[in-house]
Amino acid sequence: MVLSVSNIFSASVDEQFRVWLANDLWPQAKAQGISKKTFEAAFAGVKPNLKLPDLVMPGQKPKTPKAQHQAEFGAPGAYFAEKTVGALAAGGRSRSRTHARALLAAEQRFGVPGSIILAIWGRESGFGAAKIPHNAFEVLGTKAFMATRKDMFRKEVLAALAMLERGAISRAAMKSSWAGALGQPQFLPSSFLEHAVDMDGDSRADIWNSVPDTLGSIANYLDHHGWQKGRDWGFEVIVPENVSCALEGPDRGQKIAQWVQMGIRRVNGKPFPAHEARAQGFLLMPAGRNGPAFIVTPNFYVLKDYNMSDLYALFIGHVGDRIAYGDKSFAGRWGALDKLYRSDIAALQKALEGKGYDVGGADGLPGFKTRRSIGDWQAKNGRKATCFPDAALVRTLK
Repeated sequence: MVLSVSNIFSASVDEQFRVWLANDLWPQAKAQGISKKTFEAAFAGVKPNLKLPDLVMPGQKPKTPKAQHQAEFGAPGAYFAEKTVGALAAGGRSRSRTHARALLAAEQRFGVPGSIILAIWGRESGFGAAKIPHNAFEVLGTKAFMATRKDMFRKEVLAALAMLERGAISRAAMKSSWAGALGQPQFLPSSFLEHAVDMDGDSRADIWNSVPDTLGSIANYLDHHGWQKGRDWGFEVIVPENVSCALEGPDRGQKIAQWVQMGIRRVNGKPFPAHEARAQGFLLMPAGRNGPAFIVTPNFYVLKDYNMSDLYALFIGHVGDRIAYGDKSFAGRWGALDKLYRSDIAALQKALEGKGYDVGGADGLPGFKTRRSIGDWQAKNGRKATCFPDAALVRTLK
């Protein structure tokens, strides 16, 4: 039998993976109380899945991927397609009636509005309807062995082993997304161990089959991350041209009343609630001057802890509002943006870093530090500050 080069390479990776399991991961798992029986059952028949994104082959160096696999880090306008937003809002309103008792129990216990819980449940798993097809130990093992974020996934595969050891779930039922997330709330294993709760009274936290447990676990996660009861997540606003878009970010907050003094106002013309005006708020412009703008509260950044993306947190807040108050799109419109690859944005970030700007790392993702660095550079160089990457800017700075 003649093996192709690809088959030889795959066999080599498989062999290295088995050595890594035996000599590297198993000693640490054993030290954390995992039995040999649990460890062997978890990885029986498991091989690295080389089709997963963000992998670094043994002996190679990581590279910024050209494409972006997660929608949360893609084009802002596309992420808020009305077909998607409207369907989730309608589904949330329907389930707010069906699961009213479970939502009330979660809200009373953890202080998180039911509409926000529903928005996360809908986004993460289609209210429990989404198929979650992957072998969790194949995904987590592969990523702990050869992903760009090996250390993070090493923690998660060890947490998954702890779940098996404690009997939280059977090996056969241990299914995940391609990113290793579990169950209806799409928790990583460490989040399950820290935040999953029993809300239906059967003495086990079941985020795969129990709606009350799922809703309560989502609320518990947000509570543990600092959700401030009684505060909103944020408000859509109009930002005058004389207010710099580079003022964005969670480290540049001030009282909402001070933003108002600068000329920022709500799009609906109403004043901010008095308790909000006295509290701290932050400017958010996820597409710079090419899209809607917001004053957000600390609760926005709690939502962002669920999935480290401004667009994700904004999506959850917006869908939650539409579940609670009825359908109403953003007043601002998402403008057309140049199509750029992650590698293009990473090159732009590296150029700005070379000029002394803090872009939050050259990862190819236009987060708030990158956006405001762009705005600062544009203003200092006599250009209109847009606070968002475009093709001309990439060509100029690359």
